[in-house]
Amino acid sequence: MATPRRLIARFARTAPPLAALTLVACLGLAQSPARAAVAEPPALADTVAAGTLAPMAERLPAEPLVVDMPATGREIGRYGGSLRIIEAQARDTRRMVVFGYARLVGYTPDGRIEPDLARAVDVEAGRIFTIHLRRGHKWSDGAPFTAEDFRYYWEDVVNDPKLGKNGLPRELLVDGEGPRVSFPDDVTIRYEWTKPNPFFLPAMARSLALEIFRPAHYLKQFHQKYADPASLEARVAAEGQRNWVALHFKFDQPYKNANVELPSLQPWVLATTPPADRYLFRRNPYFHRVDETGQQLPYIDEVAMTIASPGLIPAMVGAGAADLQANYMTFGNYAFVKHASERWDYDVLRWHSGRGARVALFPDLNVVDETWRTLFQSADFRRALSLAINREDINQAIYYGLARPTNDTVLPASPLWTPDLSQRFATYDPAAAIALLDAMGLRKRDTGGIRILPDGRSANIVVEVGGEEGEQVDVLQLVAEDWRKIGIGLVLKTVEKDTLSSRLAAGSTLMSVGPGLENGLAKPVDSPAELAPTDSSQASWPAWGLHFESGGKLGAEPSLPFARELLALNMRWRETLIEGEKREIWRRMLEINAAEMPRIGIVAGVDQIVVASRRLRNLPREATYNWEPGALFGTYRPDTFFFADDRQAAGALPTPQADAP
Repeated sequence: MATPRRLIARFARTAPPLAALTLVACLGLAQSPARAAVAEPPALADTVAAGTLAPMAERLPAEPLVVDMPATGREIGRYGGSLRIIEAQARDTRRMVVFGYARLVGYTPDGRIEPDLARAVDVEAGRIFTIHLRRGHKWSDGAPFTAEDFRYYWEDVVNDPKLGKNGLPRELLVDGEGPRVSFPDDVTIRYEWTKPNPFFLPAMARSLALEIFRPAHYLKQFHQKYADPASLEARVAAEGQRNWVALHFKFDQPYKNANVELPSLQPWVLATTPPADRYLFRRNPYFHRVDETGQQLPYIDEVAMTIASPGLIPAMVGAGAADLQANYMTFGNYAFVKHASERWDYDVLRWHSGRGARVALFPDLNVVDETWRTLFQSADFRRALSLAINREDINQAIYYGLARPTNDTVLPASPLWTPDLSQRFATYDPAAAIALLDAMGLRKRDTGGIRILPDGRSANIVVEVGGEEGEQVDVLQLVAEDWRKIGIGLVLKTVEKDTLSSRLAAGSTLMSVGPGLENGLAKPVDSPAELAPTDSSQASWPAWGLHFESGGKLGAEPSLPFARELLALNMRWRETLIEGEKREIWRRMLEINAAEMPRIGIVAGVDQIVVASRRLRNLPREATYNWEPGALFGTYRPDTFFFADDRQAAGALPTPQADAP
């Protein structure tokens, strides 16, 4: 029986605390199955005819997710084709888990959360979540996807004394307390906390999703509780692992996406065993989405990922080697790829960025060096560094005047944005910067004009760049010129991204550079956690973030009043279900961040270059390219993309246009 459509009410927007809400799909995502008689995807027709794969009607759930294409501004597509993308390293196979974006619940492009793998989710008082699965849903290997997969995760993974020795994921903790989990039947799972948990659904919808299920039928062979002891011991030895725990971990890494045997629920499944320089991801014959004519998604049969050096990727794209490419494409590549677009019949799109700042500086307020730590913990020192940066000059020199000089805060498209937030201490005023530094007692200078620190060293700030980020290096060279005018030196140091993470964790990095706020389009119902020291990966205060992350067991408690206030506000946001209160909390946290400048934003509004074959349909011409929320292309449902051209749908490579210059 078809489930009726009901208006979705996002869980965090609950007004009365006792209200019971049901998340069901809308915005063109119907829940009743499409029963029109349609042909099998041609790529699967032979295996179906041979009897090695069940017919499509038997592979689909009883209630597949039906995507109403016209209602979402898409065309009904056609089967076939190989989508070519380029990545920089073999581990980027994980991008396909983001790209495919199959989640229990997922974000829509406008930031709402709707069911996906789940048929529906009931939410009571923001603390009781009942997940209803699709009866008959199967993993990519044809095994049933049921509550048993959730039970296995809960009882045999995160609560196993060996596999789960690090405790529950923090998104499953409310005031340090985990949920009560039950399994009423084979398609129903219930998570229940004593207080609201506003992070539960967003955690499952994010790019790197919290997956509270595992393919139990596959992983039990690696688990001491289920496997034959002798067979398990032999497998441990054969795989060169220390014990069964390491063996289980090796084969249970869905996000890493490096195990061709691991069953998946994504639209495309890894078909190439690493290592390789080209990876194929083939259609999942049991994928749960269909269009309204009954065609099973994805439309495109496979994704072909080529691995290349980051510096070569723009040239390869300009030579027609990709059908869809955004990674490793910067605004500086625009003119080059645009020039070649007619020859290779692709469009060069400019999607909006969702980041609070394209480039931001992160002074480490927890750095081990005591002298620098004292300076960085002074708001006036951070303000001086910001006031000394000529952002408009950087905008003109690097971004052709198309960026927006700004502090690191929410974007104008956010309902939380106010003009003063973006300009607080972000105007170019070197005289004010000099006055602030002089007032701090940093008056003496060395022979090169650099100020002398209290311990006698010259004030040269080493700024670390992770990876090959040429654009960031260009920006820092201009910042260095600006800072030298106020007596502060900037020394650029390039390190590997993994090395930078380790150095930040150890308190060795003075300052780093990277993109700003992840969710610059935030709404009151979105978590403000990145504005407070809540995560050890936050470059401005990793030790304080670790302290929060570990429940006070590791790291260091924040020593500055503004950081403690941010943590208290973040906790208040977690506890209230009233949107007006959430909005006020956001307003105060944004005010504190603008005044205290734990991050020094430089510019925002820099478009992301997206190169797309003109044969590729259902890809938005205008959109927002963001990691969280957004999953890069994920929220735009790449499983609905298709090739309109017969040759491309058949997998033929495009050729240069004969009449192109």
